[in-house]
Amino acid sequence: MRTFSSYGTLNPRRHYYVQRTELINTGYAWLVGDDPEFGGHYLTVWAPRQTGKTWVMTQVKQKLESESQFDIVSLSLGFLEGYETPKAILQSLLGRIAEKLQKPLPDASLLDSEKYPDAFQQFFSKANLDRPLILILDEFDVLLPNAIQTILRVFRDIYLIRAGETIHYSEKSYLLHGVAVVGIRGVLGANSETGSPFNTQRSLHVPNLTHSEVDSMFHWYEQESGQIVEQSVIDRIYSETQGQPGLVGWLGELLTQDYNPDPNISIQLEHCERMLIDAVNTLGNNTITNLISKVARSPYREVVLELFQTQEKVPFKFDQAEQNFLYLNGVIDVDRMEGLHRNIKFANPVIQKRLFNYFSEALFTESGQIFAPFEDWSDTITENHLNIGRLIQRYEAYLHTNHTWIFAEAPRRRDLRLPEAIFHFNLYAYLTRIFQKFGGAVLPEFPTGNGKIDLLIRYANALYGLELKSFSTIPSYHEAISQAARYGQQLGLQHITLVFFVESINTENRTKYEVNPVEKTTGVQVDIFFVATGE
Repeated sequence: MRTFSSYGTLNPRRHYYVQRTELINTGYAWLVGDDPEFGGHYLTVWAPRQTGKTWVMTQVKQKLESESQFDIVSLSLGFLEGYETPKAILQSLLGRIAEKLQKPLPDASLLDSEKYPDAFQQFFSKANLDRPLILILDEFDVLLPNAIQTILRVFRDIYLIRAGETIHYSEKSYLLHGVAVVGIRGVLGANSETGSPFNTQRSLHVPNLTHSEVDSMFHWYEQESGQIVEQSVIDRIYSETQGQPGLVGWLGELLTQDYNPDPNISIQLEHCERMLIDAVNTLGNNTITNLISKVARSPYREVVLELFQTQEKVPFKFDQAEQNFLYLNGVIDVDRMEGLHRNIKFANPVIQKRLFNYFSEALFTESGQIFAPFEDWSDTITENHLNIGRLIQRYEAYLHTNHTWIFAEAPRRRDLRLPEAIFHFNLYAYLTRIFQKFGGAVLPEFPTGNGKIDLLIRYANALYGLELKSFSTIPSYHEAISQAARYGQQLGLQHITLVFFVESINTENRTKYEVNPVEKTTGVQVDIFFVATGE
């Protein structure tokens, strides 16, 4: 029986997969060309990591191998990572291609000289090749940027020369019929100050899986295993991953193996929720570890921290270098739900939650004294009850007591003020440590994929919801009340807590605005509390 695959290239005999026929046919058609007499296309194949680029191009290669008029060379360039000069990279790459085609290398003296790009280009000439060649280069962006630029300039030059020749394609000066370079970033020229030298041809984007494609994978599992996966489980996995293939495979693997209680009963939503808690908090995943390593350093850290703020959405600009990097590495995506506006959202809830957890722990490894010796907490937490209002008051007092040192190492904006998200991370870290002591769990939720954040507390068989905001204006205050009430209704709660962070608040305004209105439309009571940050 097949299994879900969580990392690496899919094996169709061993793993569940989606055929992605349209993508494969498009890649095939572009490489062969609309009319082979005029040559194929030179294209880039791009997508964030673990989205299925290699799988798609492997299927394209297999389809191309049925075309007897072409030679096909497909290489993964991971072996070139770490090479220190463009010359060394081109020499090694050319050696691998020549070996695959069983062709001699160009003149050694030329290959070793400063004219090594000319030697690379001459290899693809009619004088050296027997048949038209289609070249597929995976992991292209592991190469040095200078090597990427050099190789793409050679390919572009060959393409332009071929395009200007009206003779039969087999008689043209160069027999490099089609090229696919596969990667995430450098292939598109994002690192080049002069733009991409490979702008003559087409770009094949490999998107996430659709809901129906994710659905089909789990129904395939049902057919082979005989075990039912409830539709609410499939919907939840799609919602949490937004169809990111690597994460779908990982959660599918966890759910059907490690969190599968009994193959004779259906996989239910409660099994999925338990799995998701661990996937977000305690389990390792190579894709997510890779993302965290990228956003943990400047300038990407500052951009991600800004995305966690709740007051304003951040416009998406593909040409903005930091946003481009985060987009092509699968950290962020485009929110197209607001008419003509295009804003940033996180790529999916799993990644957003993992990043939130990471920053909370990384920024607040030390919490100071939360529990004073012999302190009585019975006014806040008992065996069967949780007083959220008193808990928020305790946090505010903790914040004031520790403000001087607890934010000393926290990143700041250009105006030296703390980003809004810093306080959200700190509250989450504070609550997490409390409920580690008393039992229970604190779970971050991000209903919209951008700045909106809620903390769900599960304690003594009850669910408590906290929606976090930064106070800005009175109209936004009233709007936040309505939003919180609707979210409380979605959770099936009669009460929900709305926490506003504000620099300072006097007694008069606290009395006036720290109230407990019942929202008319939903009937949900919104308990409002302000936390003065002292900034």
